[in-house]
Amino acid sequence: MVDRRAQYALAVSALRVASSASLIALIALCLAWEAWLAPLRPGGSALILKVLPLLVPLFGVLRGRRYTYQWSSMLIWFYFTEGVVRAWSDKGLSAQLAWGEVALSLVFFVSASLYARLFHTQARVVN
Repeated sequence: MVDRRAQYALAVSALRVASSASLIALIALCLAWEAWLAPLRPGGSALILKVLPLLVPLFGVLRGRRYTYQWSSMLIWFYFTEGVVRAWSDKGLSAQLAWGEVALSLVFFVSASLYARLFHTQARVVN
C-alpha cells in the first residue's frame, strides 16, 4: 500500500507539471497566433500584447507558489472567454487556434485549482 503522503506528493507534482506546461503552451499559442499563424492584420497586430498578463504568474507557477496558482486560476478565465468568442466568430485557422486556447485555459484552470487545493491538503496531512 502506497503511503498517503506519497500519493499527495505525486498528485501535487503532476498537477504542477500540467499547470506549468499548459501555461507555457498558452503563451506560445497566443504569440504564434497573433504574430504569424492568423493575426488580425497581415504582419501581426497589437493583440499580441495579450500575452503580457500571462507572463506575470509564470515564475510563480514554475516555482509552485500556491498563492500564484490561486489568483492565476481566475486570470485564465479572460483567455477562456476570448477563445470561446473568437472560436464562434472567426473562421478557418483562427477558429481552430481559439479552440486550442479554450482547451489550454481549461487544462490550466483545472490543474491550478486542484494544485492549490491538494497543496493545502498535503500540508495538513504531513503535519
